[in-house]
Amino acid sequence: MVSVTFVMVFGAASYFYFSHGLPSIENLKNYKPATITRFYSGDGEVIGEFFIEKRTVVPLEKIPNHLIQAIVAGEDARFFQHKGLDYWAIFRALVKNLFSGEMIQGGSTITQQVVKSLLLTPEKSLTRKIREAILAFKIEKYLSKEEILYLYLNQIYFGHGAYGVAAAAENYFGKPVEEINVAESALLAGLPQAPSKYSPHTNPEQAKRRQIYVLNRMVEEGLISHDESLRALRTPIKITGKHPPHAEKSPHFVEHVRKYIESKYGKDALYKGGLQVYTTIDLETQRLAHAAVESGLREIEKRQKYLSRESSPAVEGALICFDLETGHIRAMVGGRNFKRSQFNRATQALRQTGSAFKPIVFASALDKGYTPASVIVDAPIVFEFGNKKWKPKNYDEKFSGPTTLRNALAQSVNVVTVKIARDIGIDYIRDYAKNLGISAGLHDHLAMALGSSSITPFELTKAYAVFANQGKPFKPVFVQKVLDREGNLLEEHLPLHPQEDPEQVISPQTAYLMTHLLESAVQSGTGWRAKSLGRPVAGKTGTTDQFYDAWFIGYTPELITGVWVGFDEDKSLGENETGARAAAPIWVSFMSKALKNREVKDFLVPEGIEFMKVDPKTGQMSLAKGAILECFKEGTGPARDIPSKIKPTTDFFKFELNHSLKTN
Repeated sequence: MVSVTFVMVFGAASYFYFSHGLPSIENLKNYKPATITRFYSGDGEVIGEFFIEKRTVVPLEKIPNHLIQAIVAGEDARFFQHKGLDYWAIFRALVKNLFSGEMIQGGSTITQQVVKSLLLTPEKSLTRKIREAILAFKIEKYLSKEEILYLYLNQIYFGHGAYGVAAAAENYFGKPVEEINVAESALLAGLPQAPSKYSPHTNPEQAKRRQIYVLNRMVEEGLISHDESLRALRTPIKITGKHPPHAEKSPHFVEHVRKYIESKYGKDALYKGGLQVYTTIDLETQRLAHAAVESGLREIEKRQKYLSRESSPAVEGALICFDLETGHIRAMVGGRNFKRSQFNRATQALRQTGSAFKPIVFASALDKGYTPASVIVDAPIVFEFGNKKWKPKNYDEKFSGPTTLRNALAQSVNVVTVKIARDIGIDYIRDYAKNLGISAGLHDHLAMALGSSSITPFELTKAYAVFANQGKPFKPVFVQKVLDREGNLLEEHLPLHPQEDPEQVISPQTAYLMTHLLESAVQSGTGWRAKSLGRPVAGKTGTTDQFYDAWFIGYTPELITGVWVGFDEDKSLGENETGARAAAPIWVSFMSKALKNREVKDFLVPEGIEFMKVDPKTGQMSLAKGAILECFKEGTGPARDIPSKIKPTTDFFKFELNHSLKTN
């Protein structure tokens, strides 16, 4: 009697001793483990995954019954009978492991493994095993068998970064867990005991042996027939690669979005929170963009006979494409090879812009009283700064004399641009650029008008988009919406149509005049390659000193795209590698395909614009042969002679406008 009492007291004391400080099991009801944050393209494809533990939590009803049976047979055949500990399984495992000479079977129940994974540390000690057993008993009373299975199947590690059955099915078979077959279920069920040992990636023979073991256990437990196990063994299994196929689809864009999500929601939300981030990228447009950049850069390398050794610096490029109707980023190429360089040249590379900056100068001039027909003399000029002199020159080192604003922009005349900048003031141009959305620091001298300042392709293209957006601020959208792990909306960015936005950065009239001027740059100027699209295009080239940087930024009524080409270090692209020769072909190649199935649209003409026939050389009103149809803000034309004015509603206007653009 005394001994029985002693045992009871000792047992009770031991229970209370080992139970002291045990973690609460109540949180298991609100199971929220670290899960995958996924980024989706505009068309719903996965383009990026971020996680510490690669896991997607799935309800029990989505998991195939044969997978549940395989895991129970392989890990804990008496799961539905025991109360947390299976003494017979422990004895059986001990005997089998002794006779086989290796660890082929474990004695821990599924409930114990849940305890070890979710509540205790994995240390190996008698104390931990006792605490594990106590918690297992408690869990069996607190949760149903189905709830315990739900925790186990979503929590357990399957190797190669995959936690839970859903991530494992994606990792090994490239398919949702709902779609796996019996053969694949048996393979997965063999992994939890020793994921690295039985990995089909690294140890296919061991994986096959473990699959056979699981199928035999399923037959022994009466879960499948012998014939079914043989069919499963004969079923071919295709193991997918370790690297997910989405990793290469739009890596620079994905990294751009990742930084935004991390800065707004924090690292824990990004890597553990299971966010669903729906972006704007269009994968087909992205594919076209990357192909155009790569092809264009290879052409430059071939033309300049560059060595293509891995150790040699490669010609780099960037492309950014915005949908003008929605503001959505449709394509972003930050470089040729993300694995080689994660630097995003579209959003991070501050590069001198050359003549690609001139439209900002000319837009400033239009709001300071200039018109497309204003005449500026293209003649030598010298500026003195103390003991230094600066004599700006044109690309061809020739001078044209009196030149209209339209011709000066179309032909990218440097001297005229500098004279305009001197007249309206550098400070005014800097403020104007800032108003268009350029935050980069701009120089405070006249060379700034020729593009001496450094701006990212993203910002410069966004500034041009104000012209295309009828003078309204252009706010690129790269994230459409973000949902939390339960599907609750955290943020959403709906496209705002230009007509619905009350804010104006510049007037619609100035914006249209710039578009019309940039159409001339394509039809009769340095952007001539873009004519091949056979639709209205406005655009401008840019080339810096010694051909270090080449640019082309252009737009149609639907899309605007900016292209930059150059080396990462200060190095020339090669003789005559101008924006027209190095960057414009990439733009044309991309845009011609991106717009292939879209109808041809004209740029909208806002109220407050009038058209007049003028002499293309003098800018004066003229009805003589060779006169062109010029556009003005109402009341700013060279003459008020009513017969010479033509309203943009007439068929004659449409014919003359197209004719003037092609012959100017």
